[in-house]
Amino acid sequence: MSKSKGKNSELFKRFYPYFHPYRKDLLIDLGCAAGTIVCEIALPFIIRALTSAGMENSMTLELVVRLGLLYAVLRMVEICAAYYMNGQGHIMGAKMERDMRTAAFSHLTKLSENYYHNNKVGQIMSKITTDLFEVTEFAHHCPEEFFIAALKSVIAFILLLRINLWLTVIIFLLLPFMATAVSYCTRFVRAAFRKQGEFIGELNAKLEDTLLGEKVMKAFTNEELEKEKFEQGNVEFLSIKRFTYRYLAALQVVNRLFEALMYLVVILVGGTFVYLGYLKAADLVAYVLFISTLLGTIRRIAEFTEQFQKGMSGIERFFQILDAPIEIFDEEGAKTLDKIQGSIAFEQVSFSYEGSSQKVLENLSFSVKAGEKIALVGSSGAGKTTICHLIPRFYDPTQGKILIDGQDILSIRLSSLRKHIGIVQQDVYLFAGTVYENILYGNPSASREEVEEAAKLAGAHTFILGLSEGYDSYVGERGVKLSGGQKQRISIARVFLKNPPILILDEATSALDNESEYIVSQSLERLAKGRTSITIAHRLTTIQDADRILVLSENGIEEEGTHDELMRKQGMYYQFQHRA
Repeated sequence: MSKSKGKNSELFKRFYPYFHPYRKDLLIDLGCAAGTIVCEIALPFIIRALTSAGMENSMTLELVVRLGLLYAVLRMVEICAAYYMNGQGHIMGAKMERDMRTAAFSHLTKLSENYYHNNKVGQIMSKITTDLFEVTEFAHHCPEEFFIAALKSVIAFILLLRINLWLTVIIFLLLPFMATAVSYCTRFVRAAFRKQGEFIGELNAKLEDTLLGEKVMKAFTNEELEKEKFEQGNVEFLSIKRFTYRYLAALQVVNRLFEALMYLVVILVGGTFVYLGYLKAADLVAYVLFISTLLGTIRRIAEFTEQFQKGMSGIERFFQILDAPIEIFDEEGAKTLDKIQGSIAFEQVSFSYEGSSQKVLENLSFSVKAGEKIALVGSSGAGKTTICHLIPRFYDPTQGKILIDGQDILSIRLSSLRKHIGIVQQDVYLFAGTVYENILYGNPSASREEVEEAAKLAGAHTFILGLSEGYDSYVGERGVKLSGGQKQRISIARVFLKNPPILILDEATSALDNESEYIVSQSLERLAKGRTSITIAHRLTTIQDADRILVLSENGIEEEGTHDELMRKQGMYYQFQHRA
């Protein structure tokens, strides 16, 4: 078995479960496919009967009418079968596409940060949109085309054998050579379509990158540079498609060459057999029609090759998503916590990012009491953000344990753990929807009154009412219609609505102007009240009232204490304050 065939069979085996829920639809579809064959197979017999009757002077009007009615009935059967295949067959493919897209999206939501750091969003989008559309067409047409081809070939072979054994043997001896040549060409076609699919993802990624950074592009007047880069990608994509279509053209040449050889054999050998009396003229006519049917099937399969290879490439790229390992998952026996107090402890925690031998954290130990407000301070790269990412298990430690209320977070179900943690980040992400929808994201089951109360606590209610449509105002993609301070207050309202016992504030005010910082700081102060909170801040004025401040360096915790205690020590924290 060739490598490509082995790979195809493995992909088919993995793809089959998506057919399983629709096996009844598939069987009906294949039954209809068989129905479309009947008319094609019957036509040569009808023509043969008319030809024989004409040559033998036994033609009657009754015979003509009976054969005409038979053909009309068979044609109606074919039309009804084709209607079902083109309608319900495509719907079956669309349902499979939906199921596969759901499976892909579900898997994507379980993947760790590492996956998104190493894969471009444009590539991911291409895999679950463009590639799966090709899979839809493949899922519908592939069983039909191969079933029809197999059925026609078997029936044609049997009928041709009955007409003339030796002519049929000669014709079918050409098929293995044809199959070998076609298989050779399709390997190149498959590789070309795979490369084409990957490059579409690259183009999508580049387009997304440029559009999201359009302000930077305009600020540096680099529109022409971006056009050149995009055009370079476009030209390269054209080059890939050029090779693809050349391989497809070569495949068509191979098919037409063998088609011509078969007809040539029929003309030379069939004509000779008629001359020698081994074959009747009417039988030769029927034979030519059967060969035409067989070659039409082969031609159809050849034309389907493009769709087949696109579909197989799409399936292959789809499974690239499903094969991505889930690194953060619920341990066996993980528990659900209904309520937690909020104490946190790091015990000899070490961490390094995937692919890096350098440790961001090494043997780090500290504890936070329930309801305590601590702040993390330190130079860039000291591990402040990493600490905050480890608590909700965006990453897992490479060594050591993290405890909440004395329980290892690995023993807590992910959904339960993250339900009790609220995060406010510097880079606020708002979804493309309304203000109300973005706040409701914190607790989808909340009432409108609860949403408005959360907005009031976050200091956002007044400015929201001043928007054109209040809470129903559209915020734009990533919240572009709002200012930085407004976006931050909506994100705080979202956490208020969630009402978690543990709060992580990751440089939540560092990107704001002074006035916005003051308003947001007051909102954060209300939010942190009564909760365990961990704050990362570059502006040290925002953490002076923290119960405890941890000063981090590459060596771990260098200093620890209140603002006043650390200022009296005149150590690292003191130096940070004087640099500010």
